Amino acid sequence: MNDQFYSVEQISDMLGMHAKTIQRYIREGKLHAVKIGKAWRVSGHDLSIFVEGTNPSKKQAVASVGKNPVDRIMVSSVVDIDVADKSEANDITNMLTAALNNKPPEYGKSTMNAQFIEDENQLRIMLWGNIQFMKAMMHFFTNYIHER
Repeated sequence: MNDQFYSVEQISDMLGMHAKTIQRYIREGKLHAVKIGKAWRVSGHDLSIFVEGTNPSKKQAVASVGKNPVDRIMVSSVVDIDVADKSEANDITNMLTAALNNKPPEYGKSTMNAQFIEDENQLRIMLWGNIQFMKAMMHFFTNYIHER
Protein backbone atom coordinates (compact mmCIF):
# COMPACT_ATOMS: atom_id res chain seq x y z
CA MET A 1 0.00 0.00 0.00
CA ASN A 2 1.32 3.44 -0.95
CA ASP A 3 1.35 5.75 2.10
CA GLN A 4 2.94 8.68 0.26
CA PHE A 5 0.99 11.93 -0.08
CA TYR A 6 1.34 14.32 -2.98
CA SER A 7 0.76 18.06 -3.16
CA VAL A 8 -1.33 19.69 -5.87
CA GLU A 9 1.89 21.02 -7.44
CA GLN A 10 3.51 17.56 -7.50
CA ILE A 11 0.44 16.04 -9.17
CA SER A 12 0.34 18.94 -11.61
CA ASP A 13 3.96 18.22 -12.62
CA MET A 14 3.41 14.46 -12.86
CA LEU A 15 0.30 14.70 -15.03
CA GLY A 16 1.32 17.76 -17.03
CA MET A 17 -1.81 19.62 -15.94
CA HIS A 18 -2.18 23.08 -14.47
CA ALA A 19 -2.43 23.18 -10.68
CA LYS A 20 -5.80 24.97 -10.96
CA THR A 21 -7.13 21.98 -12.93
CA ILE A 22 -6.05 19.61 -10.16
CA GLN A 23 -7.68 21.89 -7.59
CA ARG A 24 -10.89 21.88 -9.64
CA TYR A 25 -10.86 18.06 -9.75
CA ILE A 26 -10.53 18.06 -5.96
CA ARG A 27 -13.36 20.60 -5.56
CA GLU A 28 -15.61 18.61 -7.89
CA GLY A 29 -14.86 15.37 -6.04
CA LYS A 30 -13.17 13.75 -9.03
CA LEU A 31 -9.90 13.44 -7.11
CA HIS A 32 -10.12 12.51 -3.43
CA ALA A 33 -7.91 14.69 -1.21
CA VAL A 34 -7.52 15.70 2.41
CA LYS A 35 -6.70 19.13 3.68
CA ILE A 36 -3.64 19.29 5.90
CA GLY A 37 -3.26 22.79 7.25
CA LYS A 38 -4.02 25.06 4.31
CA ALA A 39 -2.87 22.65 1.60
CA TRP A 40 -4.56 19.73 -0.12
CA ARG A 41 -2.79 16.36 -0.11
CA VAL A 42 -3.65 13.32 -2.21
CA SER A 43 -2.61 9.82 -1.19
CA GLY A 44 -0.75 7.64 -3.66
CA HIS A 45 -3.71 5.26 -3.57
CA ASP A 46 -6.23 8.01 -4.44
CA LEU A 47 -3.94 9.32 -7.19
CA SER A 48 -3.72 5.81 -8.68
CA ILE A 49 -7.49 5.49 -8.60
CA PHE A 50 -7.80 8.87 -10.32
CA VAL A 51 -5.27 8.03 -13.06
CA GLU A 52 -6.36 4.44 -13.61
CA GLY A 53 -10.01 4.84 -12.67
CA THR A 54 -12.88 3.56 -14.73
CA ASN A 55 -14.56 6.97 -14.93
CA PRO A 56 -14.22 8.03 -18.62
CA SER A 57 -13.93 11.73 -17.75
CA LYS A 58 -10.87 11.01 -15.58
CA LYS A 59 -9.28 8.90 -18.31
CA GLN A 60 -10.01 11.61 -20.84
CA ALA A 61 -8.40 14.28 -18.64
CA VAL A 62 -5.23 12.22 -18.20
CA ALA A 63 -5.26 11.10 -21.86
CA SER A 64 -5.45 14.72 -23.01
CA VAL A 65 -1.85 15.26 -21.92
CA GLY A 66 0.25 15.49 -25.07
CA LYS A 67 -2.70 16.22 -27.38
CA ASN A 68 -3.32 19.45 -29.23
CA PRO A 69 -2.98 22.20 -26.57
CA VAL A 70 -5.94 24.13 -28.02
CA ASP A 71 -8.20 21.20 -27.12
CA ARG A 72 -6.94 21.30 -23.53
CA ILE A 73 -7.43 25.01 -22.88
CA MET A 74 -10.49 26.17 -20.98
CA VAL A 75 -11.37 29.86 -20.78
CA SER A 76 -13.54 31.91 -18.45
CA SER A 77 -14.93 35.34 -19.11
CA VAL A 78 -17.25 37.90 -17.57
CA VAL A 79 -19.29 40.02 -19.97
CA ASP A 80 -21.23 43.08 -18.79
CA ILE A 81 -23.94 44.40 -21.12
CA ASP A 82 -25.84 47.63 -20.55
CA VAL A 83 -29.54 46.89 -21.04
CA ALA A 84 -32.68 49.02 -21.10
CA ASP A 85 -34.50 46.94 -18.48
CA LYS A 86 -34.96 43.49 -16.97
CA SER A 87 -37.01 42.39 -19.97
CA GLU A 88 -34.08 42.94 -22.33
CA ALA A 89 -31.77 41.13 -19.89
CA ASN A 90 -34.19 38.18 -19.88
CA ASP A 91 -34.34 38.15 -23.69
CA ILE A 92 -30.54 38.00 -23.95
CA THR A 93 -30.30 35.33 -21.26
CA ASN A 94 -32.97 33.22 -23.00
CA MET A 95 -31.17 33.48 -26.36
CA LEU A 96 -27.88 32.43 -24.77
CA THR A 97 -29.52 29.54 -22.91
CA ALA A 98 -31.10 28.31 -26.15
CA ALA A 99 -27.73 28.54 -27.89
CA LEU A 100 -26.06 26.57 -25.09
CA ASN A 101 -28.73 23.88 -25.22
CA ASN A 102 -28.14 23.42 -28.97
CA LYS A 103 -24.39 23.91 -29.18
CA PRO A 104 -22.25 21.71 -31.46
CA PRO A 105 -20.26 18.90 -29.79
CA GLU A 106 -16.91 20.55 -30.61
CA TYR A 107 -17.77 23.28 -28.08
CA GLY A 108 -17.41 20.63 -25.37
CA LYS A 109 -18.39 21.18 -21.77
CA SER A 110 -19.36 24.76 -21.01
CA THR A 111 -21.30 26.77 -18.48
CA MET A 112 -23.06 30.10 -18.32
CA ASN A 113 -24.42 32.09 -15.39
CA ALA A 114 -26.34 35.33 -15.81
CA GLN A 115 -27.17 38.05 -13.30
CA PHE A 116 -29.25 41.18 -13.81
CA ILE A 117 -27.89 44.11 -11.80
CA GLU A 118 -30.98 46.24 -11.43
CA ASP A 119 -29.35 49.38 -9.97
CA GLU A 120 -27.07 49.64 -13.00
CA ASN A 121 -29.40 48.19 -15.69
CA GLN A 122 -26.65 45.76 -16.51
CA LEU A 123 -26.61 42.08 -17.42
CA ARG A 124 -23.53 40.23 -16.17
CA ILE A 125 -22.80 36.96 -17.94
CA MET A 126 -20.14 34.55 -16.67
CA LEU A 127 -18.93 32.00 -19.20
CA TRP A 128 -16.63 28.99 -19.02
CA GLY A 129 -15.69 26.69 -21.89
CA ASN A 130 -13.14 25.85 -24.54
CA ILE A 131 -11.70 28.33 -27.01
CA GLN A 132 -14.15 27.44 -29.79
CA PHE A 133 -17.10 27.97 -27.44
CA MET A 134 -15.73 31.28 -26.21
CA LYS A 135 -15.06 32.48 -29.77
CA ALA A 136 -18.67 31.71 -30.73
CA MET A 137 -20.01 33.50 -27.66
CA MET A 138 -17.90 36.61 -28.29
CA HIS A 139 -19.13 36.56 -31.90
CA PHE A 140 -22.71 36.48 -30.56
CA PHE A 141 -22.04 39.52 -28.37
CA THR A 142 -20.41 41.41 -31.26
CA ASN A 143 -23.42 40.73 -33.49
CA TYR A 144 -25.83 41.69 -30.72
CA ILE A 145 -24.11 45.05 -30.22
CA HIS A 146 -24.12 45.82 -33.96
CA GLU A 147 -27.83 44.97 -34.26
CA ARG A 148 -28.87 47.23 -31.37
